[in-house]
Amino acid sequence: MNTIFEKSTANPYSAKGMTKPVNFHCAAPSAQSVYMTGDFNWWNPTSHPMRRREDGWWFIEVQLTHGHHQYLFLVDGKPVLDPKGTGIARNERNERVSLIAVS
Repeated sequence: MNTIFEKSTANPYSAKGMTKPVNFHCAAPSAQSVYMTGDFNWWNPTSHPMRRREDGWWFIEVQLTHGHHQYLFLVDGKPVLDPKGTGIARNERNERVSLIAVS
């Protein structure tokens, strides 16, 4: 009788399941509110409020997994691309969104 042992394909040392803190900044000194929305929060427009700094920049630290992520800033409810992002992509509705690569 032969016994077959299945080996797990999950690598406990892989970076894919781990998160790391990523800092985002948005220049919007006259804004009343700035939120960050993206594929990491299912495009929820209010789950990631950014904090205003004294210099007028808005800041947030987000825990992101390894890979590419799409996101936007919502400045007073209006979508704004991140000029400091890795690039620009199109989301499932063919809208332009910012792109960041996390490694």
